[in-house]
Amino acid sequence: MGKLKEKKTAGRWLVRYKFCLLIPSIIFCLAAIAISALVLLSPVAPPGKAGDVIVTVPLQASAGQVGDILRQNKLVRSAAAFSLLARWKGQDGQIKAGEYMLNNGLSMSQILAELIDGRLVVQTFTVPEGFTTAQIADLLESKGLVNRERFYRAVANDDYSYSFIRDLPKNEKRLEGYLFPDTYQVTRGISESAIIELMLSRFEQEINDLDYTALALAAGLTLHQAVTIASLVEREAKIEEDKPLIAGVIYNRLSCSMLLQVDATVQYALGANKPQLSYKDLEVDSPYNTYRAQGLPPGPIAAPGRSSLLAAVHPVVTGDFYYVAKPDGSHAFARTLAEHNANEERYLQ
Repeated sequence: MGKLKEKKTAGRWLVRYKFCLLIPSIIFCLAAIAISALVLLSPVAPPGKAGDVIVTVPLQASAGQVGDILRQNKLVRSAAAFSLLARWKGQDGQIKAGEYMLNNGLSMSQILAELIDGRLVVQTFTVPEGFTTAQIADLLESKGLVNRERFYRAVANDDYSYSFIRDLPKNEKRLEGYLFPDTYQVTRGISESAIIELMLSRFEQEINDLDYTALALAAGLTLHQAVTIASLVEREAKIEEDKPLIAGVIYNRLSCSMLLQVDATVQYALGANKPQLSYKDLEVDSPYNTYRAQGLPPGPIAAPGRSSLLAAVHPVVTGDFYYVAKPDGSHAFARTLAEHNANEERYLQ
């Protein structure tokens, strides 16, 4: 019995001894796993060497598919680790589709947070006052935001629920003057129609803030006529102080049934901003050529800003019927053709 007891005791000590030998191995393995996890979760790029990478997450992509995209773009070290992290956090179904600018100096958890929050790539563009629809299309295409032909189709044919364009004929000039000049922020990949909608919404906000329809009516104009006059003012005036004065000249000539003879309308008809118009240019056959067509052109020739919109409904009451540009950008105004000819001789050297 004593020998049996000794054997059992020795066996227990042997098991304990073997277990004690295993403890360092277990600790080592756990430490190795922890270190591996930390490495996998840590930023790919070392401090000071991080950079931005644009990636696109497709619609209905799984966490595993997103992980593959991130790994291929060197934003994470392991697609499987990313997928496991998303599942462990219960966020594998919350990743939003779209285009992202991600930094490879972010940890895996930070990148996941960006994708969950939907912090899509945002691009800023500014449409200057006086830009035409064609110039806006060129600007947006140069920034990679639109396809020019699709943009024109969206301008001409798409439906937009704004009363100020409801009765305008559907063509490429339909929205001329109504795409408000401003600075916009959009996400990359936004559609042509969505950009147009944004700009039309901004125009609606502007005319509502100004109560512009009522101002136009008080001036004896429709909204379309007021925006058309504002566009002429925008393209003709180089300094703010001249805008109400040029509007006053336009009103005076309209009231006397005189041809407006606005150079900017000829440039619009030609489709080119020529600094000097020839006599042949003035003969271009177009309803926009106010050297030949009586009254206002069919519609705006550019996108007027707020000051031009206000000038169109608050013109300076003046006896002037003519103006000519000076070298400094301001204008010389005249009541008679003789005075105007003298101004031309003086300033158009």
